[in-house]
Amino acid sequence: MTQIQINGRAVEVRSPQETPLLWVLRDELAMTGTKFGCGMALCGSCTVHLDGVPVRSCTTPVSAVGTQPVLTIEGLENDRIGRVVQQAWVELNVAQCGYCQPGQIMAAAGLLRATPRPNDRQIEEAMSGNVCRCGTYPRILAAIRLAAQRLGA
Repeated sequence: MTQIQINGRAVEVRSPQETPLLWVLRDELAMTGTKFGCGMALCGSCTVHLDGVPVRSCTTPVSAVGTQPVLTIEGLENDRIGRVVQQAWVELNVAQCGYCQPGQIMAAAGLLRATPRPNDRQIEEAMSGNVCRCGTYPRILAAIRLAAQRLGA
């Protein structure tokens, strides 16, 4: 059994150490906000923060977590940046089908934590690993701009 920090609380994990964090979150802890997309870290649907940095949970073994805090979409509302990003997403109606949006939001929050006032090139670069099959990219860009503006105010 391993103890990890998720969304500010310690949880016991029984899964083998090589189990991807995604499956620990979804199957063992019933935290289904983080989505399975490709299983190869190519689409970004499974993005979570590990010690404040966006990572793909589908290829991150639970053994790599150690004492680093994990933040998921379920805990993002308790994060100032995350809350502002989520508000911008809702206000601009970013989601269409919504499946990829938890990963998109986690990537955007990670970007704004590292680069509080990103330009469009920096936004596009940071978000390039997150795929949206519905093509909501213009609304994603607008929401990140809005969140950055509000965070800078």
